[in-house]
Amino acid sequence: MRILVINGPNLNMLGIREKNVYGSRTYEDLCTYIKNEAEKLNVEVELFQSNHEGAIIDEIHKAYQKFDGIIINPGAYTHYSYAIYDALKCVNIKTIEVHISNIHEREEFRRISVIKDACVNQISGHGFAGYKLALEELVLESRE
Repeated sequence: MRILVINGPNLNMLGIREKNVYGSRTYEDLCTYIKNEAEKLNVEVELFQSNHEGAIIDEIHKAYQKFDGIIINPGAYTHYSYAIYDALKCVNIKTIEVHISNIHEREEFRRISVIKDACVNQISGHGFAGYKLALEELVLESRE
């Protein structure tokens, strides 16, 4: 099983930005965590991060017929990127939206996701473990 993990804007600044919200672990720590969890599940993962909407859309398009699942943390694009929503709908790959913080307990604008309806699930507020939960869910769904 191959899963593409996409992280959007400002995720590269983990450990620096808003430590009270995102903690002190870095993006490199997140990547290591995801790779370790994927290995435990015998899953091949490819990680991608960009601060640019078009690059994220291009990566989603490239995933077509190459990946069995996508885990996406769209960052701020969660709240307004219909282009990312459309890209996910185009490729028709099971996708799970993940957020490190609980977006439903933050500012009002963060509670709205225009991406979620292109996904089979949304996991929010579990920190790095949200990625593990998403990996496990995609593996389970592939066996059904």
